[in-house]
Amino acid sequence: MFGRVGWEMLVRMRVVVPVVLLVALFTSLGIAKDKKKGSLPDYVLKARTVYVLIDPDAGTSMTTPMANKTAQEDVEKALMKWGRLSPTIDMGSADLVITVRKGSGKIVDRTIGGQPTNDRPVIVQQTDSAIRVGAQQGRPPDATGPAPQDTRPQQQTEVGSSEDMFVVYQGHVENPTANASIAWRFSSKDALRSDDVPAVAAFRKAIEDAEKKQQSSKGKQP
Repeated sequence: MFGRVGWEMLVRMRVVVPVVLLVALFTSLGIAKDKKKGSLPDYVLKARTVYVLIDPDAGTSMTTPMANKTAQEDVEKALMKWGRLSPTIDMGSADLVITVRKGSGKIVDRTIGGQPTNDRPVIVQQTDSAIRVGAQQGRPPDATGPAPQDTRPQQQTEVGSSEDMFVVYQGHVENPTANASIAWRFSSKDALRSDDVPAVAAFRKAIEDAEKKQQSSKGKQP
């Protein structure tokens, strides 16, 4: 029934599946570990400006192509409502850099790569108490390192977490998503849900808890 080529393909498939499962397992363990961190770096507590970026490694969904851009805007609006961190259109001046990525619900998914996902010619955002207007020409500097030579849209296979991702990096660093350590990370099925953006609420609570802990430690000092 199977020729030599057929058996070789079957063996390869059996090898690939465990590898994919292992990648998902280690990704999940890494996320769980980061979510349980009880302290935040001091620069996060001092931060006042933030740049929100679509994860440079994320492709464009073939079923919901605007999902990541919508998440990016929802996070910025939630930050504006919070009021502690002001979104900026200049990555170089931001104290923190946040990357967002909508989960597809699948560990392995087909997406479209090679598209300028972080190019934003005009930004107009309004909340109940504020309005933000800005313009950005071309891709943000230091966002993803050197611009790729091949920018033609092409299908690709992504392997990783199936959940929404919200990752915080230190700002004022060249190419922060590659060169800066992760300060805080949150992942869940609906972490970037449009109506209330749970990831921003969780980040706010993490900062408030860290400040309470910091104040408590100072109060105990002789």
